[in-house]
Amino acid sequence: MAEFVLVDTPRPHVALVTLNRPERMNSMAFDVMVPLKAVLEELTHDNDVRAVVLTGAGRGFSSGADHKSAGSVPHVGGLTRPSFGLRSMELLDDVILGMRKLHQPVIAAVNGAAIGGGLCLALAADIRVASTEAYFRAAGINNGLTASELGLSYLLPRAIGSSRAFEIMLTGRDVSADEAERIGLVSRQVAPQDLLETCFDLAERIAGFSRPGTELTKRTLWSGLDAGSLEAHMQAEGLGQLYIRLLTGNFEEAVAARKENRAAVFTDDK
Repeated sequence: MAEFVLVDTPRPHVALVTLNRPERMNSMAFDVMVPLKAVLEELTHDNDVRAVVLTGAGRGFSSGADHKSAGSVPHVGGLTRPSFGLRSMELLDDVILGMRKLHQPVIAAVNGAAIGGGLCLALAADIRVASTEAYFRAAGINNGLTASELGLSYLLPRAIGSSRAFEIMLTGRDVSADEAERIGLVSRQVAPQDLLETCFDLAERIAGFSRPGTELTKRTLWSGLDAGSLEAHMQAEGLGQLYIRLLTGNFEEAVAARKENRAAVFTDDK
């Protein structure tokens, strides 16, 4: 199954993860999701990797559930159908949560269709950049199911607001790259031939900053979406800022670099 998820290093400290089942538009068959879960677990502990770009091979980012060839779920021998379903969903949940918990920021390079679970994968990334050929669909409602899956009803309203999220999820309509950019579902749209290089540029810029700085920024951004109160979130932000300020020399390096009109060189300790 490893051939269905490819890992490359296009630039120093940047990992490119490619879903590689283009004949099925990189659908979320377990033959793809099992190795993706393993890759995420490896990358989070790869201290040479400072940012991750996720994309799909061919003309699709990910078309969601594979209704023709779902693939094999590990460790389900002897389970009844309800238990099999629970284990299957747990595995997919782990992929979404794994992206969110990854130490490194994740940039989704959405090259084509992001449908159903594929939309969830994109939303689990920290930054989304779309090709002008990309489109998005919350497909569950079109299949006679709920459109809520893999955190979609949690993540989408936080990305674009509740009214737009309700409309998109309840109608099952397509969202073009142009609309996605306008409503904030993606940071920007670019020409297909520029997509990966744009994402590599973003990843390289992020990789140049303090490792604990970027990790804690990602952590506090996500916790802010979960925060019960502004006060509690501000305390978490303050502790993170204090941690970086006291335990690294990066603030002093940034100040010195500006004075000397040069690029800052950040390290993880004083």
